[in-house]
Amino acid sequence: MDLSAIPAIDSLGNLAGKRVFVRCDFNVPLEGTSITSDARIVAALPTIHRLLKQGARVILASHLGRPEGRGFEAAFSLAPVAKRLSELLGFNVPLIPDCVGEHTHNSVRGIADGRAALLENLRFHKAESKGAEAFGRELAELAEAYVNDAFGTCHRADASMVWPAKLLPSAAGLLVKAEIDAMARVLDKPAKPTLAVVGGAKVSDKIPLVNNLLSKVNEICIGGGMAYTFLLSQGVAIGNSLCDDTLVPECKAMLAKAADLGVIVHLPGDHVVSSSIDDESASEVNGDVPDNMAAFDIGDMTARRFSDAIKRAKTILFNGPMGVFEKERFSNGTKAIAQAIADATRAGAFSVVGGGDSAAAVEHFNLADRMSHVSTGGGASLTLLQGEPMPALEALVKF
Repeated sequence: MDLSAIPAIDSLGNLAGKRVFVRCDFNVPLEGTSITSDARIVAALPTIHRLLKQGARVILASHLGRPEGRGFEAAFSLAPVAKRLSELLGFNVPLIPDCVGEHTHNSVRGIADGRAALLENLRFHKAESKGAEAFGRELAELAEAYVNDAFGTCHRADASMVWPAKLLPSAAGLLVKAEIDAMARVLDKPAKPTLAVVGGAKVSDKIPLVNNLLSKVNEICIGGGMAYTFLLSQGVAIGNSLCDDTLVPECKAMLAKAADLGVIVHLPGDHVVSSSIDDESASEVNGDVPDNMAAFDIGDMTARRFSDAIKRAKTILFNGPMGVFEKERFSNGTKAIAQAIADATRAGAFSVVGGGDSAAAVEHFNLADRMSHVSTGGGASLTLLQGEPMPALEALVKF
């Protein structure tokens, strides 16, 4: 899709006195009723502040967790989010007990100019996850304009993500706009040389990504558990390392495609191995992985080779860790790569970190603020980078 065609908030004009439905991602981690990280709430604040400053009447909406969809469930209430929003915004943000119905309509009509209220969990209605048009129309009837600021859900066709966008004047919020602008700098005419560093555990999750990137990058570094299916396709012994035998032909074909396109593919040449992920001992081996061992990280020589490629790049995408970075003995590869990307960014490269494990890795090593952009949506960023449909973004584009 043409990311440049997605409208921004300014396209909605003067919103003073208008009810604006803002779809956020307040799917925060909870321990009981305590929020353990308010990062997703904080990420939505710039859009909320922009609308409040204009004098809009802001209707905030989100899902939280995976309730059954049969009505209210206390464990999935957005009450803790309403409380935290009130603290952050400096005024009471009431929680409306439902997201549709006559009481909800009356409640949103009572929102004052420059103030906000939060609807209760959208997923208390099964129709939300099913993308039901009737439910989406009910949500749209609450407002006069729609803003999508929930990037992490943009790859889903949930009712609140699609139907209000189609039915109302709509736009991307500041968070979503920042996400799509960053992805566009990778996907559409990126500064060359362009490099992708792709890792993670499942090769099946990343084959569409690698396939889509081959026409856009000059070099690609493949690490993590997914690398071992690629290595097996090249005749390298991988011991007990993670592998999907059924995808060996696809990996072989992809490497051949890269060669035809002139894309340099870097695979691990040395590895940090152990008898199991729980074995406290670990050692480095070059070349083949011994039969009784499995690889859980790239080795030092591979990390240096990948880092040299990073130094050459002007545009860098990092999607997936190089090893089991949560365990210190298997963390050096991911740390070295994240540090190299941070250094390249400081030297003028543009770097994008995919959400999910990639974002967790740079945060783990305290390097997130040294990247150009760290995505807030793992599944959404992966879907967008793979060139697959993004229903919620497509709904924003009026033809």
